[in-house]
Amino acid sequence: MTQSHVFPRHCHATLPTAIGGEGCYLIDADGKRYFDGSGGAAVSCLGHSNARVREAIKAQVNQLAFAHTGFFTSDPAEKLADLLIANAPGDIDRVYFVSGGSEAVESAIKLARQYHVENGEPQRRHLIARRQSYHGNTIGALSAGGNAWRRQQFGPLLVEMSHIAPCYEYADRPEDETPEAYGQRVANELEAEILRLGEDSVMAFIAEPVVGATLGAVPAVPGYFKRLREICDRYGVLLILDEVMCGMGRTGHLFACDGDGIAPDILCIAKGLGAGYQPIGAMLCSARIYDTIAAGTGFFQHGHTYIGHPVAAAAGLAVVSELLERDLPAQVRTRGQHLQAALEQRFGQHAHVGDIRGRGLFRGIEFVADRSTKAPLDPALGIAGKVKKAAFAEGLICYPMPGTRDGRHGDHVLLAPPFIATEAELDEMVDRLSRAVDTVILGL
Repeated sequence: MTQSHVFPRHCHATLPTAIGGEGCYLIDADGKRYFDGSGGAAVSCLGHSNARVREAIKAQVNQLAFAHTGFFTSDPAEKLADLLIANAPGDIDRVYFVSGGSEAVESAIKLARQYHVENGEPQRRHLIARRQSYHGNTIGALSAGGNAWRRQQFGPLLVEMSHIAPCYEYADRPEDETPEAYGQRVANELEAEILRLGEDSVMAFIAEPVVGATLGAVPAVPGYFKRLREICDRYGVLLILDEVMCGMGRTGHLFACDGDGIAPDILCIAKGLGAGYQPIGAMLCSARIYDTIAAGTGFFQHGHTYIGHPVAAAAGLAVVSELLERDLPAQVRTRGQHLQAALEQRFGQHAHVGDIRGRGLFRGIEFVADRSTKAPLDPALGIAGKVKKAAFAEGLICYPMPGTRDGRHGDHVLLAPPFIATEAELDEMVDRLSRAVDTVILGL
């Protein structure tokens, strides 16, 4: 094999070459088939061979490949924005297209700041987020994220931001506290932090409705997000919801926040918006925010070359049309129940599985040293990495991650299969994962 000039994610990994995709499977150059049990990183919601999306991309390339948004709009961007807003929560009214999740979060942070400046409150500058969150890898998004391991070496470059506790019931709720009381208590940390910073100095609070990569599909307890919404409203703080990983049907609703019965001021989506067929994300905002900018400078001081890219927008339009016309979020809810039951049957009494959680086709399994104490495994064992490797050998792509508890301790695996997966395929995914986990645990 000739030396590669690609800069890979890991310099010492030798990766197979993907040459094809069929339904829920990816195929390498040797003909081996891998069930895409994590959709890459919760991306491939429609699988790898959706005819409608592929044809939409081809047709758009043939008609118009690119037109810079400093000069033109385009039909696919307009139509996709209309479709998203027709189904968006609350008074979300405008869509700002970008190329991915980190760009969406960066756009949200900058819009929040500019909104307050143009609204006559330039003193609002603080952003509050949560520990063990992940909001992207650009400097602003990484600053907002609360994962210590991802932040560590870049600490001197990061913007100062506040981080409060996540709503992580399995690890953090005492046995003598009800889920509702726990949710209210940790939500009230937001109010305490706002008051500590100065109640008229906080511009926004950002959170994932269902925490993805860093906690492993952790939903909030009932009432938690409604309390956060109340606190934000009381102090004039914008609520930004990061649905990059958990949105676009992944948790059983087109917009994940619908599962918690709230609406944000700013909302970030990506991943499933393009389903892997094109790189696209979006930052959506309320009419109030947009109107404030429109009545002021009229110019959002931000931008990227590929925002509103016609081909990416055409792909996104086809993807969202498929999700809605086939009512795939409803199918995700029923398939999610099936997957949860299968996981509980296989892992529910496993000596080293502490929790099985999630919503829809977004499920996490947390591994522990002791089920009774919930003590995490020794980080030196490298359980997450070993599960990934063993699963890959079994022909399963999954998304394991170390550092679940605090960025160092804890291990989980995240499952986010395509929405089109059959119950039989989900059962086979669980079988492959079970064999992989057995291989790793027996090797301890």
